Amino acid sequence: MRYLALLRGINVGGNNVIPMAKLRTAFESLGFDDVQTYIASGNVLFSSAKAPKREAIEAMLAKQFSYAAKIALLKVNELKKVVAEAPGGFGEDPATYRYDVLFVRAPVKAKTVLPQLDVREGVDAIAAGSHALYFRRLIARASQSKLVKLMSLPVYKELTVRNWNTTSALLELAAAPPKRS
Repeated sequence: MRYLALLRGINVGGNNVIPMAKLRTAFESLGFDDVQTYIASGNVLFSSAKAPKREAIEAMLAKQFSYAAKIALLKVNELKKVVAEAPGGFGEDPATYRYDVLFVRAPVKAKTVLPQLDVREGVDAIAAGSHALYFRRLIARASQSKLVKLMSLPVYKELTVRNWNTTSALLELAAAPPKRS
């Protein structure tokens, strides 16, 4: 079975810098196969015969890379569901809007996070799916978006954000047969 681990807070602003080759090796050390990374923001696809434990992956990352590791862990079919559940038209007008997917860490549920988030009328739009929240903001008024306020909320530590292009690319990569070395 294929899985996706989305690491939170690495390689951002020079903090928690982890080279992707070392990250792949770290996942392989847990016995995972077909380990692939996508861009340097902590996206790891891997195969495992047994269901991986999020806590074990986080413990390994914390030990090997000396940071408070938190990940969102999804089966590839859950990633497919994230893309399929996006609101109608989501991602279709990148010249006008910025589109972000806020993945939630289990056991947190997107529908329970949604009421905690605020939007600015005419700037932001937000919706909840099974494993993620979908946030759209008007580029011309991005400085007025309330997405930045999310970072001050306690629930922010249970989310990891990917833009729509990255989310879509991860699904394409996950759908392709794993490259064997």
